[in-house]
Amino acid sequence: MVKFTRKFYITTPIYYVNGKPHIGHVFTTVVADCIARWKRILGFNVFFLTGTDEHGIKNQKAAENIGMKVEEFVDKMSEEFKKLWKVLNISHNFFIRTSDKKIHYPTAQEIWKRIKENGDIYKKKYRGYYCSGCEAFVTEKDLIDGKCPFHGKEPEVVEEENYFFKLSKYAEKVGELIEKDEIKIIPEARKHEILSFIKQGVEDVSFSRSKSRVYWGIPVPEDDSQVMYVWCDALTNYLSGIGFTYDKEKFEKFWPADLHIIGKEILRFHALIWPAMLISAGLPLPKKILAHGFITSGGKKMSKTLGNVIEPVEYIKEFGADALRYYLLREISTQEDGDFTRENFIRRYNADLADNLGNLVRRVFVLIQKYFDGKIPKGEKDVELWKKIEERVEVFEKEMEELKLNMACAELWKIFDLTNEYLNKNEPWKRSEIRAKVIRNVAEGLRVSAILLYPFMPTTAEKILSGFYLGKEHIKIENIEFGKLKEGEEVRIPKVFFEKVEEDEFSKLDLKIGKIVKVEDVENAEKLYKISVDLGKEKRTLVAGIKNFYSKEELLGKKIVVLCNLKPKKIFGILSQGMLLACETKSGEVSLLTCDAEIGRDVYVEGIEKNPSKEISLDEFLSLELKVKDGIAYYKDKMLLADGQKIVADKPVSGK
Repeated sequence: MVKFTRKFYITTPIYYVNGKPHIGHVFTTVVADCIARWKRILGFNVFFLTGTDEHGIKNQKAAENIGMKVEEFVDKMSEEFKKLWKVLNISHNFFIRTSDKKIHYPTAQEIWKRIKENGDIYKKKYRGYYCSGCEAFVTEKDLIDGKCPFHGKEPEVVEEENYFFKLSKYAEKVGELIEKDEIKIIPEARKHEILSFIKQGVEDVSFSRSKSRVYWGIPVPEDDSQVMYVWCDALTNYLSGIGFTYDKEKFEKFWPADLHIIGKEILRFHALIWPAMLISAGLPLPKKILAHGFITSGGKKMSKTLGNVIEPVEYIKEFGADALRYYLLREISTQEDGDFTRENFIRRYNADLADNLGNLVRRVFVLIQKYFDGKIPKGEKDVELWKKIEERVEVFEKEMEELKLNMACAELWKIFDLTNEYLNKNEPWKRSEIRAKVIRNVAEGLRVSAILLYPFMPTTAEKILSGFYLGKEHIKIENIEFGKLKEGEEVRIPKVFFEKVEEDEFSKLDLKIGKIVKVEDVENAEKLYKISVDLGKEKRTLVAGIKNFYSKEELLGKKIVVLCNLKPKKIFGILSQGMLLACETKSGEVSLLTCDAEIGRDVYVEGIEKNPSKEISLDEFLSLELKVKDGIAYYKDKMLLADGQKIVADKPVSGK
């Protein structure tokens, strides 16, 4: 097994409170929690720090925009993070807030003084580009088409007198430390990225802002006209959170940080500015930095405009916190960008949690209840099975050590697969001669798997162990072996059930309100029109067989319902990018579906959450129970709506 030193200090970045916590914040924090829990299983004395970054112009403006005092605003928003971390069962030891004048201010100001005493802070007038999204000055070479690559906005030109930190003095030294892995950057691609940046030449960085522009910040020592630049303030949380100025024993016990976990967009601050600050202040440097990638949704950056934002609270309400933790840790790589879609979430939930884990747990405990009166049977170790399990455990440990959590999770599910396969192969419900041995082995396998599951799904793991009347004290590395269950010990069936999710077929449809802006004849086609439709954010071409029922003049300007994710098809050489919806009566009359809602609005049915497939076939669409009754469109017995308005036929008819 992997050997470690006995203390482990792990941190998340502290999160900006200008908005509520999103799925990116959740991912970073769940990754840190998983690693922290695993280290505790290994016997480490772990200190896990997280918190909120509460100063700077973004928070100041966010408060002003809603007419709140900034102190009240950051209090409220910080509490949102605390609440969510509690629901997600995050096991942090301390939650740091940078607005805490007793805990954090003294540390930030002490580090400033040390750096200044070392001759590394000076004052000068400066004019440059400032990205409020990054809370950082940027150079023209950082921009893409004049905009910040992370926030897509043009930076503002700022001219003021600030204090500067001599980053250029330390850049080469920091580069050497990264090159030698004395500060290890994970993954390797991020290491090369920061080294390349350093080799291009590093300038000194602004370390303060004028109080006349940014009043919400920590005062610069001995200069009340300036406040600390938010990153200068924020990075020192890693020191204040473990007692730098108020608990010397704790600080000396845990510093330096063993692992900083961050998103890749803040790599330069953590891998360059932070080590340079620490060198100047005479403090040891962090050992590792894990810079994970971005989470996209359906392959696109999340955006309220695109409607693809993942709301963590909604998933927790619907599926539970452990299910969300599992998906993020299993599906999203800790070292590359990852994608989150509801479709993939439900696929994982059904296959891995409902069909695999939940089913296995129930089978094992029901077999013990049925054949052994709810008590652990006597049975010797199955050497072949346990050799396979131990091989998987060894790979699991290796992947955890390399911080490849999704790969470790995959290995754990291979143990569940092994256990299920062993049960199915040996059929203890039929073979009484090997029944005790088989059921004893699968019970032991499930117990061991629950220990490994704990970092990923702590509540579920505890429930499984509670079935054996085992508590948290059992979750230790030394218990990952056969024989910890004693013959005759009672069990109870734990409530570890993940009910399979069956999504309504209507949820697959991407229906939107569109406006017809152009109608043309299709050459050599008697029944077809080529129709251009404005869907708000895009225009599409449809080929529709309604020429015998509507003139061009009747169609032009009409709002219609468009099936946007119908598989595109070439008709008479024209690519049709969807289908308009109409009602067809028994007599063959056709009536277009329409609605006065704003173009681009989704068409929906109350009670069915939309989860459009990338593409559906015409047969899939036609199989749905869609109808018009007395001029109103229904799916089964529920009305189709857009912005709360009914979808209706433009004639008072009934039909398919």
